[in-house]
Amino acid sequence: MNKKRVLILCTGNSCRSQMAEGLVNAYLGEAWQAFSAGTAPSGMVHPLAVRAMAELDIDISQGTTDSVEDYRRLQPDLVVTVCGNAAQNCPVWMGDEEVKHMPFDDPTKLVGSDADRISACRQVRELMCDTLIPYLQNR
Repeated sequence: MNKKRVLILCTGNSCRSQMAEGLVNAYLGEAWQAFSAGTAPSGMVHPLAVRAMAELDIDISQGTTDSVEDYRRLQPDLVVTVCGNAAQNCPVWMGDEEVKHMPFDDPTKLVGSDADRISACRQVRELMCDTLIPYLQNR
């Protein structure tokens, strides 16, 4: 069986897109292969994203923050933008693949304690489990 490919785009490719990639590959890996990239990669996977995913036994600690340009030849079946900036700056070289915008708040932008910020990461992770995963399961 050929896996469908989904490219998940964010701005920095450090938190939301990394978590989404990890969730898709962990939960839907028999049918989907996920990749993530950023329109302006930050250079690191955010430690809170790593921590939130580790709570589900999903290791994203070795992820790399890639540029969307690195996936020019991927030809994904679906592109999912997880932030408004990525949706507005989706590359014009994209082909005929479907683009789905599924915005999630950036938990790394929350000002507060580490407990507040990890809680925000967990909330985004759970929202992805409740929205992104079923969306892909039904395709």
